[in-house]
Amino acid sequence: MRLTTKGRFAVTAMMDLALRGEGGPVALASIADRQNISLSYLEQLFGKLRRYKLVDSVRGPGGGYCISRPLDKVSVAEIIRAVDEQLDATQCGGNENCHGVEPCMTHELWSTLNAKMFEYLASVSLSDLIEREQQKAAARGESIIVDQRPAGPSPRRVIRDKVAAVA
Repeated sequence: MRLTTKGRFAVTAMMDLALRGEGGPVALASIADRQNISLSYLEQLFGKLRRYKLVDSVRGPGGGYCISRPLDKVSVAEIIRAVDEQLDATQCGGNENCHGVEPCMTHELWSTLNAKMFEYLASVSLSDLIEREQQKAAARGESIIVDQRPAGPSPRRVIRDKVAAVA
């Protein structure tokens, strides 16, 4: 059982976006550079995050991505689920056929572990992770500024939508 890079990178990128989104949309290239993640890999992940409605995209100059909801309303479990990450400690993938047609002796143990992992990840929000990061930075004598804007389209996007409606 292990969390793959897909889930780890998605959570890391969402944290980066939350920390740097106060000035408007954040370009994936800048997240890729800061977090040392392949840009093409991030593009795939953010396509999934957008389809799951965790982020909004803004096209054009100054475009990028914004988190679509308040940080306390985005759980780590949602991020992991959005990128199709499977956290499964069972040998059978939850099919209860570990030994051909029947579950193994420890199937219930691993199934319960799966449930507990998701329960924990669902209880942790991006807001929680950012708060922990701020506490670590404060202990080092640094500060972190977080995007506190309400969720929704960026001001730039609203202006573009109004211009398009007039034309």
